[in-house]
Amino acid sequence: MILRIQEVLSKGVPTPLNTTLDVTDLMKGRRDVLEAGPLAVRLTATPEARVVRVEGEMSLDASFACSRCLEPAHEHVEFPFSERFKLATSESAVPPEEDVIVAEEDKVDLIPYLEESLLLHLPFVPLCSDTCKGLCPQCGVNRNEIACSCSNDRIDPRMAALKDLFKD
Repeated sequence: MILRIQEVLSKGVPTPLNTTLDVTDLMKGRRDVLEAGPLAVRLTATPEARVVRVEGEMSLDASFACSRCLEPAHEHVEFPFSERFKLATSESAVPPEEDVIVAEEDKVDLIPYLEESLLLHLPFVPLCSDTCKGLCPQCGVNRNEIACSCSNDRIDPRMAALKDLFKD
């Protein structure tokens, strides 16, 4: 997905940038992502003086491993995207506090920026449901399916000698 900065600036009107991206290669190394559909991208490039603002929404349907029970958790992830691009010229230095990406050429490939935004907006702790009980730490059974008889008493090892103090 290529953005031509000069073309957008010369037109002077917002330009739609819509596409779908295959993200299977991007998700290959991630064990928490079981399956990911295509990334739907709906952006608009808007000229602002010498800067082009690219903003819009992206969405993705994916299956993640639940953080508690490891069962598939299906989620529809929708998130905003906003970046500003400017051509590098010798007379116009960008102040460091300004949030603008300076492009050396007129053509800017947006895919790395889209992929970075996607990775930042993936759920950090996906859950199959809010009431997921997770796996038993002793026997490993899925507590959503079977109730185990393992003891849930956790005693701090530093205080273990005191647990028998009040027993008769």
